[in-house]
Amino acid sequence: MKHELKTEGKFTYLEEGEGTPIIILHGLMGGLSNFDSVTDFFSKNGYKVVIPELPVYSMPLIKTGVKSFAKFLKEFIDHKNYDQVILLGNSMGGHVGLYHTKVYPQKVKGLVITGSSGLYESAMGESYPKRGDYEYIKKKAQGVFYNPDIATKEIVDEVYDTVNDRNKLIKTLAIAKSAIRHNMAQDLPDMNTPTCIIWGKQDSVTPPEVAEDFNKLLPDSDLFWIDKCGHAAMMEQPAIFNDILLDWLKKRSF
Repeated sequence: MKHELKTEGKFTYLEEGEGTPIIILHGLMGGLSNFDSVTDFFSKNGYKVVIPELPVYSMPLIKTGVKSFAKFLKEFIDHKNYDQVILLGNSMGGHVGLYHTKVYPQKVKGLVITGSSGLYESAMGESYPKRGDYEYIKKKAQGVFYNPDIATKEIVDEVYDTVNDRNKLIKTLAIAKSAIRHNMAQDLPDMNTPTCIIWGKQDSVTPPEVAEDFNKLLPDSDLFWIDKCGHAAMMEQPAIFNDILLDWLKKRSF
């Protein structure tokens, strides 16, 4: 991570730029550095980019899940005294953004989801491997991307360490189960927050039909596809992702 993190009380976060806050919500095994290109681009284009570290492994097991992370996000927004924010979430982070927007819509000006869980039950359980040998985990990590080379040794090592750490593995499984419990299908038709859906055409974790379902169920959404792209569009096709998002934010006068 080339950016410096700030710590205030229980919150550790990155903050770059000035303007309307874009709060980025990382995935279950996604480091903050997965959003380096988004951070660099939008902090230079009139936005304040903020990435709080979600308490994925630090909450008590009974509280570990989508609902608690959404509450944590509300506490963070209140702590920072933000008035209106844009939420951007990938994978589990998208689900946290959706759930937060359902429960605490007042300060959410816009929502951006990419490869989000929340509809597709096996979306998280499928993609996070069981404990196993390094090659198996490497193959699983590569499968998240259209271009397997994006899964650097650093990324594979991080996943390997997580699934071989008993505490982290238990928390990971708890979050996956919580994602299934908090299926958003019934809630989405009542959520009027403008939503930008950016999806990799070759996403094998949350397949394209998941994006289509989000788009059908949300009353005010726009769906954009990125070709030759898997589950983490902001990492795999950063320039295209940033252009789509900036264009959408301008069209929506955000």
